[in-house]
Amino acid sequence: MLLALCCAAFAGFVSLGVWQVHRRAWKLALIEHVNARVHAAPAPAPGRDAWRSITADKDAYRHVSVTGRYENDRETLVQANTELGPGFWVLTPFTTTRGFTLLVNRGFVPAGDRAAASRRDAQIAGVTTVTGLLRVTEPGGAFLRHNAPAANRWYSRDVAAIAKARGLGTIAPYFIDADRTALPADAPVGGLTVVHFRNAHLQYALTWFGLALLTLIGAALLIRDRLRRDG
Repeated sequence: MLLALCCAAFAGFVSLGVWQVHRRAWKLALIEHVNARVHAAPAPAPGRDAWRSITADKDAYRHVSVTGRYENDRETLVQANTELGPGFWVLTPFTTTRGFTLLVNRGFVPAGDRAAASRRDAQIAGVTTVTGLLRVTEPGGAFLRHNAPAANRWYSRDVAAIAKARGLGTIAPYFIDADRTALPADAPVGGLTVVHFRNAHLQYALTWFGLALLTLIGAALLIRDRLRRDG
């Protein structure tokens, strides 16, 4: 019975190790593709005909551009912790010249600049072009902190929920993290997107293969002990 259990455990550990090897290859390919997207020249932001096919694996962190006007009176502040400290992301609806609306994360402001009136560039008027990284929606909220639209408390950039709360109707299922631009010191600071993917699959694979080896050694000891008893 113990020998059979060892064989089953060995097969299971080897399978898990192989799975982690495949996951590592997938993660490395993803990192390579994302790095290529981030540093590519901006392409037009996806229009309505492409919205259904947008996925995180295929589209996240694409460098895009779009032209239109900010709807400054409908901005939403989402709590954030950045390299500049705690504060808020400023998400503002952006009506494009192509006939659709999307959310632009204009960047980070500290708590002291939470009020739009405290920011000298709060009312960017007229047609402007925004470049930045395409980000997929973040539904629900953050870990143990759920968005509370009725109380205007936001912990994640949930596109659909923000659109509903601000009465925006149908908008793009993604938002854009704006690049950093030369704006007044109290303006939202863009370009703070953290592009990092944890890749511990090699360690996991070695752990599973190590357990498989230990199981194999255990099985060999059981066989040796049985042979000694039978001899």
